[in-house]
Amino acid sequence: MIKDDISEVRNDLKSKRDALLIGHQNLKKDSDDWNKAIIVISLISGLAESIKMRLNLTGAGYALLPIILSSITATMASLMKFRNFNQRMEMYLQGSSLLTNTLLKARNHTDLDEELRQEYNQALEKIETALYPDERKTFLKQAHKNLIEIMAQEIKYYDKIDKVNNHESINDSDDSSLSSDEKLNNNSKTNQINDKHVLQVLEEQEDENSL
Repeated sequence: MIKDDISEVRNDLKSKRDALLIGHQNLKKDSDDWNKAIIVISLISGLAESIKMRLNLTGAGYALLPIILSSITATMASLMKFRNFNQRMEMYLQGSSLLTNTLLKARNHTDLDEELRQEYNQALEKIETALYPDERKTFLKQAHKNLIEIMAQEIKYYDKIDKVNNHESINDSDDSSLSSDEKLNNNSKTNQINDKHVLQVLEEQEDENSL
């Protein structure tokens, strides 16, 4: 889809930048999980070796266990190198940095000139080369969903700011961002205020009757 409006270019850059960051986040999570597994297996291997030496265990199974665990660790480390986590994450970060810089220039422009269009096209080429088509589809879908939710939340926020400035009351039911505990606390505070008001009215009535 051709983008001829500067606002469309900004939104497209934001979504594609977020898509690359989501891809980087997923890769980092996978890399951390593999590293944690390698650390745990290495510690278990060292523990098994120490127990075997401490208890003078000479059985064939006890002798093979550290070797098996070391082989599993080496295999997992090789698979991590094969998946090339670090290089892919670096590519995602470089792409997101380029998109962020282009987005900054787009925000400082009021019109889509030829220079900005060329930088926008370079940024598109970066994300197209950094992500496979199926990854681009998945990450962009998630990025679009996140941006829509953020914009919807901002609209609710500014609507409530307008209500506050106009001295209008804000109902808790209008704020979907409040947790159930927060809503319960707000309800309890409202009940306490109502109780105080009732007691105050009763005291005033008693004072009038005494007079």
